[in-house]
Amino acid sequence: MSSLSTSQPLTRAEGAIIELSGVSKVYGQGRAAMQALAGVDLRIDPGDFVAVMGPSGSGKSTCLNIIGCLDVPSSGAHYFEGVDVGKLSHNQRALLRRHYLGFIFQGFNLLNRTSALENVELPLVYRGLPAPQRHERAQQALVAVGLQGWERHTPGELSGGQQQRVAIARAIVAGPVVVLADEPTGNLDSARSREIMEILTELNRKQGITIVMITHESDIAAYANRTIHFRDGHIERTEHNGGKV
Repeated sequence: MSSLSTSQPLTRAEGAIIELSGVSKVYGQGRAAMQALAGVDLRIDPGDFVAVMGPSGSGKSTCLNIIGCLDVPSSGAHYFEGVDVGKLSHNQRALLRRHYLGFIFQGFNLLNRTSALENVELPLVYRGLPAPQRHERAQQALVAVGLQGWERHTPGELSGGQQQRVAIARAIVAGPVVVLADEPTGNLDSARSREIMEILTELNRKQGITIVMITHESDIAAYANRTIHFRDGHIERTEHNGGKV
């Protein structure tokens, strides 16, 4: 497809929803150049749940940024549902992020003086939905993550686990095809981490949302169907987990 618009969705291609083919990423030039990715090949199918692990500087965050259309490869190709993302304009990539991707961050990234409901509504504001529709969909997303009754509370009135639930609700409120999670349990204790992973697992299995998640914790990665290990800009190995029940 040569263009992306809010009225003309991407054509779903058979097979992979995300594909990286020979993707390399270099930052800087000359003697200061640093290669973050070195010819990465990766395929993610619809409904997959993939954990990405690796030491600092291994390339995992760069890979997630490219998948999330926040960065572009220096060489190689990135396809989303069969569309060559590298051939899209800056505005088209922004539309792809807005309409097809949801993001969850370690630090929650919530607006501190804004209620949970209003935080969840933000992606719908950018999409131009009328206020009544925004309220209804945000309410449904908060119910889906177990926060019914907490709609008017600000982040400062919520625990870390509750704040991450708000962040998940915000990520799914617009009905994304893929959710990208960067250390979603990194700021949580073990009990809250399990709660968050159970929510993500349910979204993956019951709603069919494809999830790509960075984590440093092997017990968190075990919730995914497979774990991809990065080292020195390469995919070192892939483990098939089966996911936790």
